[in-house]
Amino acid sequence: MIRFILNSEEHAAENVSPTTTMLDYVRSHLSLTGTKEGCAEGDCGACTVVRVTDGRFEAVNACLMQIGQADGTEIITVEGLKAINGGELVPIQEAMVRGDGTQCGFCTPGFIGALFALEQSDEKISDEIIHEALAGNLCRCTGYRPIVDAARDACGKIVDYTPQMPPGRTKEHHAAGQVFHAPDKLVELTALRAAYPEAMLLSGGTDLGLLVSKEKQRPDVVIHTAHVAELQEIVETEDAITFGASVSYSRALPYIDRLYPPFAEMIRRIGSRQIRNLGTLGGNIGNASPIGDTPPCLIVLEAVLSLASQDGEREIAIEDFFLDYRKTDLLPGEVIKSICIPKLSDGQSFRTYKVSKRYDQDISAVIGAFCLTIDGDIVTDARIGFGGMAATPKRGAAMEGALIGKCWSEETAAAAGVMARQDYSPISDHRASSDYRLRVAGNLLTRLYRDLADVEETLEVVKL
Repeated sequence: MIRFILNSEEHAAENVSPTTTMLDYVRSHLSLTGTKEGCAEGDCGACTVVRVTDGRFEAVNACLMQIGQADGTEIITVEGLKAINGGELVPIQEAMVRGDGTQCGFCTPGFIGALFALEQSDEKISDEIIHEALAGNLCRCTGYRPIVDAARDACGKIVDYTPQMPPGRTKEHHAAGQVFHAPDKLVELTALRAAYPEAMLLSGGTDLGLLVSKEKQRPDVVIHTAHVAELQEIVETEDAITFGASVSYSRALPYIDRLYPPFAEMIRRIGSRQIRNLGTLGGNIGNASPIGDTPPCLIVLEAVLSLASQDGEREIAIEDFFLDYRKTDLLPGEVIKSICIPKLSDGQSFRTYKVSKRYDQDISAVIGAFCLTIDGDIVTDARIGFGGMAATPKRGAAMEGALIGKCWSEETAAAAGVMARQDYSPISDHRASSDYRLRVAGNLLTRLYRDLADVEETLEVVKL
């Protein structure tokens, strides 16, 4: 059975499909209908609940989280907030009531969940932090002013609540004709991968979770990697930083923010906190989407993947990992163990730009990443990578060649941008036409020049 703390009480889910979403479970099995279903794909935030792990309160999308992922954790829904506050409303609930922060109420439990997690954090509360915490929650009727006002009033007033000690995790669940494996050692993971090569390999589930929530698939075997100790390691040396493949965006973000600030800003746009608290770097790479946002950045930063199997480990440059559309160099029985990213050296400049219809939480039409080495005014090295421009994330060899050895100027950058038409033949789809993508890719070189030269203060439309 799957055991976890639910609203301050130990709970056991018996004879329930382990791939049932937390949203469906609390609503349909437990009649905790405060948690709402809006989009069922992690965009609207109506289903937000709070997960507590290692004392951290994190907002997550219940529509993407499979119940097997809750094993050994603590989950708090909107119904459970009074129970952890001595029968009284928690501060953010009081502030929302007092400030008329709700009308129809459909989205309100999700806002409460997101802001309660912020309320329980040790972050210094500011308008920027509040807006970031609410980026994954949509309201159609109240408007955000009274909600933000409530957040200003309540966040920072931490509820005196000690998280419960979750029951021990179980490594194997059998229910409804399915098996959910949750190994905690790499050797166990590779053995399972060898035994079940067609199993769903689940880390955060922010992408694969859609197969369950939207397409109603029921995989026979799921291998959950989030508890594998080796895949949760973060190791920093003088020259590089290595993230285990199951490290979440949220855990990686402080390191990336310090070492590669433009990469961090892009990650904040990949998805809301709810998404970043579940989603992982390894999952984004292993998914092998041509519009994945992290691979172009990792390619130009010369990241190296460590791949593990029962036969041992091998390393491969990430740019060699992607072979064709959704096809990678992973051999049967292999899993991504870690991602090693070299630190930038003196003279290197790194930037990445995401072009999408929405600022937050939208799939990219084009994502460009650039790492230049400039000595004086001469470009001595250039690495350029794009997503959304080919069947895989791909280097721009002709664009790089048009820069190396040249004087760094706006004219040089524009000339290199023209070479995008030699490097890429993108498709047209509902996000962008082929011509648009090529024009954007070229124009991003001009933007790069103006960014590095600090010619313009604001180079993109940003949220206010």
